[in-house]
Amino acid sequence: MSEIIKVGMADLKVCKAPDGLTTLGLGSCIGIAIRDPAKGIGGLAHIMLPDSTAIKDNSNIPKFADTGIEELVKQMVAAGAMRSRLEAKIAGGAQMFAFSSKAGGAQVGARNAEAVKKKLKEMRIPILAEDTGKNFGRTVVYYPANGNFLIRAVGRDEYVI
Repeated sequence: MSEIIKVGMADLKVCKAPDGLTTLGLGSCIGIAIRDPAKGIGGLAHIMLPDSTAIKDNSNIPKFADTGIEELVKQMVAAGAMRSRLEAKIAGGAQMFAFSSKAGGAQVGARNAEAVKKKLKEMRIPILAEDTGKNFGRTVVYYPANGNFLIRAVGRDEYVI
């Protein structure tokens, strides 16, 4: 029997198929789902901010794109994944509040998406699909067995990337 493992905000988890992973409330945050398709090992990180070096209290590794993705890959390899086979899907990075976009506001969602893409490219992990931006939050469920990344959003049909 399979289990769906919950990943909290600023958190990450690794599992083996047939188990899956879920995280709730991706607004400006990004969910990064990575898997080794041959081994059925997958991981999901829920990152909140793009860069750990810009924050004084940066001890929460999964909170940041730069450190969270590295830690997720490290834990996946420790669980038996092969680094060269890893592939990713990402979701989130919404612009949740209209006022943020005026006068060059923070745009944390867009900066998170950019930082995640940059880090995955740097680590040579291809992004097979993404659902980022827009103005709505998402809840995601990731299935390492087949790579399906289920996206749910209030008032919208659920879909798989």
